[in-house]
Amino acid sequence: MDQEGQRRKLLRNLLRLGIAGAGLVMLPTQSARALGSIPPKLPPGRSIYKLSGEVLVDGLRASLNTPITASSHIRTGDASRIIFVVGADAFLLRSNSELQLQGEGSLIRGLRMLTGRLLSVFGKTNSQRNIRTATATIGIRGTGIYIESEAQRSYVCTCYGHTQIQALADPTQQKDVRTRYHDQPWYILAGDSGALFQSAPVIDHTDAELELIEELVGRKPPFVEDSLFGGPDGAGGGY
Repeated sequence: MDQEGQRRKLLRNLLRLGIAGAGLVMLPTQSARALGSIPPKLPPGRSIYKLSGEVLVDGLRASLNTPITASSHIRTGDASRIIFVVGADAFLLRSNSELQLQGEGSLIRGLRMLTGRLLSVFGKTNSQRNIRTATATIGIRGTGIYIESEAQRSYVCTCYGHTQIQALADPTQQKDVRTRYHDQPWYILAGDSGALFQSAPVIDHTDAELELIEELVGRKPPFVEDSLFGGPDGAGGGY
């Protein structure tokens, strides 16, 4: 195994132990099943698995029976969150966040992450979809991704899959990311000069959360399959 492969294997082991890097607050060893959180399949016509606190969907206070479409606008208040499904895609939107979905019916073609924090898993499609934050655009295909959008910087962790990340302030600055286990988190800055990409730690999202929202759409994250079948040691790859 080369040096980069050894680094990734070590990082993966440290992440699973929850001790890699200052400020790391993620990746406990519990699976969603160990947490008792494996969700049942949602009833036909239902979009929302769980919500808490104040959540608005298309401007109205949401309940478990509120439908969410591929063009819905979703906003969460203090101490609030929502877990929901649209088509083959599933989402966990945290507190004080605002998200605009872009598409038709149950087919999401893009997202605008106006502010806040979002964990998402996307089914495979024949076309690339785009996520736009305050400082970046991210092209995605069949991907698990965690995003934080702030006015002066965005945080993007491609948890697994393939993304193409481009800085809005300078489109010539971009990253092509292929990973199976949180290998290349980035901050993307809003500045108009200099290096707009900064290497970042893995923060504020867990493997158990990824496993839970993948279960909502009938899938498992690739790191679960790797652990069961002795797959790659965190090496990059499509999903």
